Amino acid sequence: MKTWLHKSRRIRRGFGTALLGVALGWTGSVQAQSCASDSDLDEATRSAMVNTAKRYFDMVSRGDAAGLRQNSIASLASDFSGVEAAVKDNQANFAGAQPAPRAPFLLKAEGTAPLERAEFLCGVFRADGQTANSAVFVIPNLPPGSYAVDVLDVATPKGAYTVSFVLQQQGSEWKLGGLYMKASQVAGHDGKWLADQARAYKAKGQVRNAWFYFLQARELLSPVPFMSTLVTDKLYDEMEAVKPADLPSSSSPIDLAVGAKIYKLIAIFPEPVGNDLDLVVKYQAADVSNTTLTFQENMVVIKALVGKYPEYRDAFAGVVARAVEPSGRDYGSLLPMKEIK
Repeated sequence: MKTWLHKSRRIRRGFGTALLGVALGWTGSVQAQSCASDSDLDEATRSAMVNTAKRYFDMVSRGDAAGLRQNSIASLASDFSGVEAAVKDNQANFAGAQPAPRAPFLLKAEGTAPLERAEFLCGVFRADGQTANSAVFVIPNLPPGSYAVDVLDVATPKGAYTVSFVLQQQGSEWKLGGLYMKASQVAGHDGKWLADQARAYKAKGQVRNAWFYFLQARELLSPVPFMSTLVTDKLYDEMEAVKPADLPSSSSPIDLAVGAKIYKLIAIFPEPVGNDLDLVVKYQAADVSNTTLTFQENMVVIKALVGKYPEYRDAFAGVVARAVEPSGRDYGSLLPMKEIK
């Protein structure tokens, strides 16, 4: 699995993305990119793209990872463990489901070498940005070729999901180049509901809760992490208006003082856990091998964080603290909000 990091004028938040199997390269050349949306496609092309995605979804729902691998581009087929794991995890959930395809997009990247930053503007745009049916795709280090982005909405007993396929055209066939499966609801609520909650928190002055709810709403409303729409662009603008100035990161830790001890926080973000929306906080730790001691430290961090920002009690079912060693190894503990005294 390859990891991509990109930033766009309209997709303004950096996403760590995994477009499985597409070989990465680097070039500074200027090359052409074009996009055809649903209304621009001839029926034969549109049908081939959508029917291929539906056929691959059927393989997913039957747990046929071998069939998917046989229909994948070479670079994905050679490193297929991520897809196999995702198929195994979701097979029971998708069994018997009938997907509803959204309007597909056809992306064409010209040239003879990978594009450093391929940006595809799909549909009709106004002077101030996107319209209801437009989309922007920003993909770094994309090899030349024709690609289809097919998003399927899937209703399951566990709630609504999107399953998205990135296909690469090879001759007359569309081969699997990327697969994304994600829930489009949290605790039975969709992105619109979460955005409305974020606005309610903002009105109450709870800007931290507002930021995290906008963040989660945007995540739910983006079927693939390298795509933006009118809705997600507007959410981004609303997010920026309430963004806390002291959000921690690995490069800029934030101090959390508990008595004489300082904990270095390196990340805070919302995370769906089961039927709940929890808050995750990561902090630096020298060693997590003593799990009893680390659990105690995690409890201290959770209680101190909620004590410092009591508004979190209104928005999250619990807090997960993860102590992270310099090696990246971590140890996490969950404390339900109702148990935080």
